[in-house]
Amino acid sequence: MANKASAGRFFEDFSLGEQIHHATPRTITEADATQYLSLTGSRYSLFCNQEFAKQLGFKGKPIDNFLVFHIAFGKTVNDISLNAVANLGYAELQFHLPTYPGNTLTLVSEVIGLKENSNGKTGIVYVSSKALNQDGHIVVSWKRWVMVNKRQAGMLNSFEVKPYLESLINLETAAVPENYSSHHYDPQISGEKYLLNDYELDEWIDHIDGVTIDDSQHTLATNLYQNNAKVHFNHHQMSASRHGQRLVYGGHVISLCRTLSHNGLANAQWLAAINSGNHINPSYAGDTIYAASQILDKKDLGAGVGAIRVRTLGFKNVQWQEMQHQVKLALDDNKNAHPQLVLDFDYNLLIPA
Repeated sequence: MANKASAGRFFEDFSLGEQIHHATPRTITEADATQYLSLTGSRYSLFCNQEFAKQLGFKGKPIDNFLVFHIAFGKTVNDISLNAVANLGYAELQFHLPTYPGNTLTLVSEVIGLKENSNGKTGIVYVSSKALNQDGHIVVSWKRWVMVNKRQAGMLNSFEVKPYLESLINLETAAVPENYSSHHYDPQISGEKYLLNDYELDEWIDHIDGVTIDDSQHTLATNLYQNNAKVHFNHHQMSASRHGQRLVYGGHVISLCRTLSHNGLANAQWLAAINSGNHINPSYAGDTIYAASQILDKKDLGAGVGAIRVRTLGFKNVQWQEMQHQVKLALDDNKNAHPQLVLDFDYNLLIPA
């Protein structure tokens, strides 16, 4: 009798145009939000203060969009990246609607690209995913590409299909939440005075603080997201890999950098879109993460609402003063970037004008 347990999908198991319905739909609770807060230390007042959220036009305190994304992403792991070597990047990630405690998310993905690697051992799978709430409305959608092991080494000589990926989502098309308003915004609640016009194009913000990743912390965070990729959980397997230990889930590094960016971007509360995200080098338990951000663009959307495009670099065990000479290299050529650069993240935020 065949073993009923699944070993997960390998590169050979994906077909172009395939629709994948991911188990299990997840109801997001206030407890999830509380645990996320305890694991990241995020201090954005929109996700901490119910009355403040209502003043901005929300029905109540929404779930942090990064938590929504990590949970949605985690649902896709079992079917797409359980046997991944690495998650390579994200593109065209947009938040269409707020998520509130009690909302249930269901995930669906489509395979939009396949590419064999010349080593004959791995291939790259491109997928387009979307999370729908209990009313069938799209909450968040994105594309990503992931390097997946083959079940059996050797070239399949399959036809290569690489999808077109938009490099950025225009600030003018930001999905502003219904009834969102900054007219009653109180900077005293966030603890920082800087609004849209206080930021200059191309300015860099050193977020100064660092946060050290504990073994238990990144394990609990990845459990919260129900991300069961072997590279994050199987110490026995990873001890024999070139890394010699488990990798910290890249999404957790993103959340830590977002938390750090509160110091300098405290009023950029709502994440509207992610243009691209690249995990340049791996992070491990014991690493200390620092971050710095560059303002790439800004727009006044009217009605007191502004949008800024931010590029955040995350790096480990080195502070910004030592990284500044690597900035141009980091921006122009990630393949040869500093070995302590772990994240290059391009995203759009709403901020009071």
